[in-house]
Amino acid sequence: METIKLTQYSHGAGCGCKISPQVLDIILKGNISMPDNKNLIVGNSSKDDAAVLDLGNGTALISTTDFFMPIVDDPYNFGRIASANAISDVFAMGGKPILAIAILGWPINKLPPEVAQKVIDGSKSICAEAGISLAGGHSIDSPEPIFGLSVNGIVSLANIKLNNTAKNGNLIFLTKPLGVGILTTAEKKGILKPEHQNLAANQMMQLNKVGLALGELSSVTALTDVTGFGLLGHLTEMAEGSNLTAIIDFDAVPLISPALYNYIQQGATPGGTNRNKESYEHKIGSLTAAQWAILADPQTSGGLLVAVNESQTAEFFEVLKQHNLQAFAKPIGYFIDKSDKTVLVK
Repeated sequence: METIKLTQYSHGAGCGCKISPQVLDIILKGNISMPDNKNLIVGNSSKDDAAVLDLGNGTALISTTDFFMPIVDDPYNFGRIASANAISDVFAMGGKPILAIAILGWPINKLPPEVAQKVIDGSKSICAEAGISLAGGHSIDSPEPIFGLSVNGIVSLANIKLNNTAKNGNLIFLTKPLGVGILTTAEKKGILKPEHQNLAANQMMQLNKVGLALGELSSVTALTDVTGFGLLGHLTEMAEGSNLTAIIDFDAVPLISPALYNYIQQGATPGGTNRNKESYEHKIGSLTAAQWAILADPQTSGGLLVAVNESQTAEFFEVLKQHNLQAFAKPIGYFIDKSDKTVLVK
């Protein structure tokens, strides 16, 4: 079979395909209200990672879905990345994934079914790493390749983590570095250096398993994952939902490579970055162009954004160490009382 580059068949890439926060707010506003469901703990009323339903036995069901167009050319890795990204929503709620079903859109007149089979195989490999089955799914003939998962998980009611429950004085941590969107855009432009070829893909295929352990910590007050809206977008949701302002130390934010600045100068900024900036620029303090390019960079299968009580960091650091994430034990900021801006960067 001839070498096929999947990214040539899609207009978007990964979580950069997401509709902008500004437009999404209009779509979700709606004119029809749903009847109250006393068992629905998390639904459309918040901007959390997944829906959560109380099962009435001390546990809750977590339900989520996530899919997008290729962010890498290799079909096997595309399946792995899309699956890790979808499963992350369960971990970001402090839950344990239990089951996944696939969502596949395939341009059958352009790409052979054997390529789609590799996507599914990649998905199965990540599901196996997460300890779950890929138990079925649904497929359609579509103009562009699309893949993702619908994932269910379970969580103890006491361990549910939301993105709008941070407290004043909490420290802010991030468990993966930023820059995935910049590197994948550089690759699409043909300017990515050989030494940076696998940085983004390898990171995107890492499961956020630490979220399950963080769900058990009372010191973790709020939790979400960083995806298409970039760090600034997801931090804005956390700060606004908690009625706080976030202060970020830009120099403390982990980057996937110092080379990001060179790629930014060469124009390797995804379209999603500008959409993000347009959506929440009015809520953010003054930033340089380079800071915007990094902090609003759409992440695919990004890290967990964690709010932690300052006086209880020891147990949090121990969990990071157990998951080989001790490199991310340095806070990138903290929360203060709400001011005129939602996020300030120093």
